[in-house]
Amino acid sequence: EVQLVESGGGLVQPGGSLRLSCAASGFTFDDYAMSWVRQAPGKGLEWVSAISWNGGSTYYAESIKGRFTISRDNAKNTVYLQMNSLKPEDTAVYYCAAVFRTTTQGMTNLKNYPYWGQGTQVTVSS
Repeated sequence: EVQLVESGGGLVQPGGSLRLSCAASGFTFDDYAMSWVRQAPGKGLEWVSAISWNGGSTYYAESIKGRFTISRDNAKNTVYLQMNSLKPEDTAVYYCAAVFRTTTQGMTNLKNYPYWGQGTQVTVSS
């Protein structure tokens, strides 16, 4: 059974940091590109960041570029999202998602992702 389990969310003040983790099981992790996707209250899904199957390439949405860093540890079957300089507009449920080796364009297309986690809430507020 494929499982993606996010953790690390919570309440943080503006300017603060959080590190999200996503533990994967039930598939060959290092054959899959991974993404973080978020959904703010009342809005649709927004792709945030992606990392290639071997970690060699990373991609970021303009809205978070320079503040967030995606990484992965294939030995631990885990992908991370380090979030710094958080803003209230970063408040959302954050999901991780997995897609079998694909192109750069494929990694940013949410329709390509068959596996999703249950999400973790991030709230940025003073």
